[in-house]
Amino acid sequence: MENYVLFLMIATLTVFSPGPGVLLTLSNSIRHGASGATAGIFGIASATFVVAAISASSLGVLLATSTVAFTILKLIGAAYLVYLGLKLWLSPVVSLAQPEPSSPHWGRQFLEGFTLQLTNPKAVFFFMAVFPQFVDLSSAFLGQFALLVTTYSALVVAIHLIYARSAGLAKAWIGTRKGGRVVNRVGGGAFICFGAGLAVASK
Repeated sequence: MENYVLFLMIATLTVFSPGPGVLLTLSNSIRHGASGATAGIFGIASATFVVAAISASSLGVLLATSTVAFTILKLIGAAYLVYLGLKLWLSPVVSLAQPEPSSPHWGRQFLEGFTLQLTNPKAVFFFMAVFPQFVDLSSAFLGQFALLVTTYSALVVAIHLIYARSAGLAKAWIGTRKGGRVVNRVGGGAFICFGAGLAVASK
């Protein structure tokens, strides 16, 4: 798979970027500690397989039979990455309010993370518009699908655990005007660059 490294980079950036899942992980970690955020993280990672299956399963046939459809989806994917970049670049500093301490409920947190990922526009658009660009239509689809989705899901677990472990620092630094601006500009600029790269990439 020639573009696996590019997929890994874009997926890593996508998962790292602030969004509903990251805020949920930070919130759970602040309330219950890093270990208390684990159930929600695995809920998010598990739902990734469902989102990927629903969003990408029917696109393989469409892309295999239509060059126009492939080009349109490629441009949509590139435009979405640029949109995420501009949105992150211009977004205000993330504010994390600390909730009242409580005991973690693993089942509830897993379901909360699972449901959140199912309705997360970032994940849905990634698998609808970006993910198909990295599937080699001349090779078996199932193996590639399993590799790419498992990679994305593993990144969710690893990166969210990093967020959970550094929740205290993240709250103190990202919540400052300077820290938030740095995160937004670096992440936004990277998204825009990847979007431009995807737009000119060939299959």
